[in-house]
Amino acid sequence: MTDTHAQIENRPPSVATLFLERVAATPDAEAYRYPVPAERGPDEWRSLTWDEAAQRVFAVAAGLIELGLEPEQRVALASSTRVEWILADLGILCAGGATTTVYPQTNADESAFILSDSASRVLIAEDAAQVAKAREKRSELPALAQVVVIDAAGVETDDWVITLDELERRGTAHLATHPELIKEKVGAITREQLATLIYTSGTTGRPKGVRLPHDNWSYMAKAIAATGLVRRDDVQYLWLPLAHVFGKVLTSGQIEVGHVTAVDGRVDKIVENLPVVRPTYMAAVPRIFEKVYNGVAAKAREGGPAKYKIFQWAAEVAREYAKVTQDNFRRTGTASAPVGLTTKHKVADRLVYGKIREAFGGRLRACISGASALAPEIGFFFAGAGIHILEGYGLTETSAASFVNPGEAYRIGTVGKPVPGCEVRIADDGEILLRGPGVMQGYHQQPEKTAEVLESDGWFHTGDIGELSVDGYLRITDRKKDLIKTSGGKYVAPAEVEGQFKAVCPYVSNILVHGADRNYCTALIALDEPTILQWAADNGLEGKAYADVVAAPQTVELIDGYVRELNSGLQRWQTIKKFRLLPRDLDIEHGEITPSLKLKRPVVERQYKALIDEMYTGTREA
Repeated sequence: MTDTHAQIENRPPSVATLFLERVAATPDAEAYRYPVPAERGPDEWRSLTWDEAAQRVFAVAAGLIELGLEPEQRVALASSTRVEWILADLGILCAGGATTTVYPQTNADESAFILSDSASRVLIAEDAAQVAKAREKRSELPALAQVVVIDAAGVETDDWVITLDELERRGTAHLATHPELIKEKVGAITREQLATLIYTSGTTGRPKGVRLPHDNWSYMAKAIAATGLVRRDDVQYLWLPLAHVFGKVLTSGQIEVGHVTAVDGRVDKIVENLPVVRPTYMAAVPRIFEKVYNGVAAKAREGGPAKYKIFQWAAEVAREYAKVTQDNFRRTGTASAPVGLTTKHKVADRLVYGKIREAFGGRLRACISGASALAPEIGFFFAGAGIHILEGYGLTETSAASFVNPGEAYRIGTVGKPVPGCEVRIADDGEILLRGPGVMQGYHQQPEKTAEVLESDGWFHTGDIGELSVDGYLRITDRKKDLIKTSGGKYVAPAEVEGQFKAVCPYVSNILVHGADRNYCTALIALDEPTILQWAADNGLEGKAYADVVAAPQTVELIDGYVRELNSGLQRWQTIKKFRLLPRDLDIEHGEITPSLKLKRPVVERQYKALIDEMYTGTREA
């Protein structure tokens, strides 16, 4: 047995145990950085050592125990990504409880469903808005005994609502008379004890609660460390929603490795924070990289024809350089390129790529991308620019990290190889099946739904279609349910076409390809508002509202050019024959995309059924 497999096989029963081990090993090392917003000027960033973090975590844990929390009882966390989310989550785990994650954008009705279905005893709410949802639905939540608010501004406290500061004060007092309490509680945690209940944002109906025991997170922590992608001296920038499994798994890996994490979930602060945090690695969803690429392309276009031509040339050089060096590395083990291409790449680096790397803080070794597919052309662009995006793959039901691309040997267009301990096989119909310590216990109180995806021998049906290379790299081709078949009998993978369009058009925000049982494919396209409004200001549409800009003939003509460019590289049956520009972007509030920015196809198709039908009016649907 190798050292790696031995570490995984002999892992402790819980991530709470790992946390205690980390605090004991490096108590004075920096653990977290977090911003304190200033009234004027830039935010002030503060730090917590592992020991300082532990004092707060133990206070939260003891406070919850003092409130009467029993093992495996749920504590809901409804908050954006901030350091208090991590401290509260660890406090819940160290108390032996289980965290129910709730996106802060979730409306009162669905929040109440999650709190009720999970039977959460305590809710830790970020602010007045989250407390208001709970108060509105209190009569429907008999199990909810206590609400704890992190930011108490504008909140009226009472017996039912207390502040996080008050909870920590009670916990500290409780620990003064029970000093061994946390060690005892953590020592009693078993592998199969429930740690986290994450509700999947389904495309239809109510979300399902995914039961993830302590062993899932302990395994994930060891498996992430075993990949060698994360180092003790790293600085991670964590902004992903911690209510999502992708964000949550990053906290486990950090505890095992012991590096610094800078925490700030304000998406509008990412560009501002990067040069301050100067991360060595960060994780993101593909939409973020698409927005960066589109922003760079649009800025180059604004600089005039000459500047835009330089950008286009540099972008093609980046893609060619990345493809050649990756191909050579695969064949020879050396990431080399011909002299002529290397010379062009050095020129492009001085003109374009270096500025992009500086915008990311100048120290970025790699980015991890997950939650949905990254368009290969965007991946090749960033790789050629010196920003290595390592795609990974996993689901809520598999604790997020099942596959990841290996460092220098990463392959764009794939999600890499399975992490140590994860087994994979491809079913006869192409579906990806996974088995290993990261797989969930099942869906909360839904044994029938569990049986639909989880076989008795542990194989989990992902619902994704994929292909394995001879040397173990996985390529995702589509969702099993999202493959569409035209009336001509041809199969189309809409996500593949959508990804290619995002690489072609710098103005797109979201695109949905439609064509199931139709005789050709069409598309609904939403444009990125800041980018298209800037283009509009330079093209005779200044001062126009977004809806007016997308309805303008010159905008339609602009996007039509990109659709024709897309079609030139597709098979005939994949091409987009007609498209419509949407009057607004798709968003979470209307239920059209998930909090991890994935498209909810059925919702969008229902919402814009009239536009879709219009594109097929007068055609023969046979």
